[in-house]
Amino acid sequence: MKDQGRSKRKRTGGRLRRSSNKKRYQLGREPTETTVGEPRFRTVDSRGNQKKVRALSTNVAQVADGDTVTEAEIENVVDNPANINYIRRNIITKGAILETSEGRARVTSRPGQDGQVNAVLIDEE
Repeated sequence: MKDQGRSKRKRTGGRLRRSSNKKRYQLGREPTETTVGEPRFRTVDSRGNQKKVRALSTNVAQVADGDTVTEAEIENVVDNPANINYIRRNIITKGAILETSEGRARVTSRPGQDGQVNAVLIDEE
């Protein structure tokens, strides 16, 4: 999310003026809306001598079931509490429920931040 900054007005209605310009560390970026599809990644610079790998699209998830972890094929997004429109657009975020080849799984990683989809199988009742 881009940094919108604070309001231009005080609670009383008076004008607020900036004491300084925005710094580079206050920079925000557009969210990476990871979709289900052929794997595509992008690396971006992050703070310090670091890089972040953003998953633009992926169709593979590491699914954990107890102690065993298997690689599963992602079929589609069943539920996404972040945004109801992400379901029909097949966008994966943390907390999204995916239909995989292993069964239904909930995403525990942030694919737009670390470039991979880790998930935990959920019991279907």
